[in-house]
Amino acid sequence: MTRTALSPAQVVAQRYRDTEAAEPAAWNPVLRVLHEHRSVRRYLADPVPDEVLRLLVSAAQSAPSSSNLQAWSVVAVRDPERKARLAALAGDQEHIRQAPVLLVWTADLARLRGLAAEHDAPLDGADYLESSYVAFLDAALAAQNALVAAESLGLGTVYIGAIRNNPEQVAAELALPPGVFAVVGLVVGTPDPSEDARVKPRLSQSAVLHQETYDGSESGARIAEYEQRIVDFYAEQQLDRSWIAQVLARLASPAALHGRDRLREQLPAQGFPLR
Repeated sequence: MTRTALSPAQVVAQRYRDTEAAEPAAWNPVLRVLHEHRSVRRYLADPVPDEVLRLLVSAAQSAPSSSNLQAWSVVAVRDPERKARLAALAGDQEHIRQAPVLLVWTADLARLRGLAAEHDAPLDGADYLESSYVAFLDAALAAQNALVAAESLGLGTVYIGAIRNNPEQVAAELALPPGVFAVVGLVVGTPDPSEDARVKPRLSQSAVLHQETYDGSESGARIAEYEQRIVDFYAEQQLDRSWIAQVLARLASPAALHGRDRLREQLPAQGFPLR
């Protein structure tokens, strides 16, 4: 299905489901790609060529990196059997099997540990929470750059947070050495137009933008207003769903984290001491 090109004002309004959204002060193709992001969960069999994958990685490497440590790596998984095994470990999500490639973004301190060993240099600072935090942040920034690059080329994407459900098994499947941890998966492929994936509305800017100091006094009102907009969005897709109920269920108990409640013990086991 060919989508009708929306005006800049319509694109911004679509992101909030707010017909009174202000006309953007400036506009360009990058802003359009960012605002039109949607999660795609149904894919055609078209492969993602190596030259496109290289372009996504170069875009990822163009992301900021704390102190230029570049403490991340990515594993491209195309083998159907391996994707199927990873899908089973990550919530049994069919689009992982269906899409031509799954990119697993990792926090990678192993490369820096190897560098220190080669130069017989201490690397005690790598054992601290800050260094692990930097590696996770670097991986997330790189992944997001790749996502934007992919969508600018007309490809579809969806993040796979459930890649953290079973870190030990994922590490074994990908042969991750100590000091490398799977942060997030990213499915990439040609969207199946029959899915008609749509832009999901977000909270209004008044709920997330604070001037000078944090002010949550209107949070309840902003959430109530958003709840109505997103319930309407879901209803259009024949879904009886509530954002408030979804958020509360997602954080209700350790069991709701689907295995990720054990990350504090799994990270040190995979070479991230977190001192």
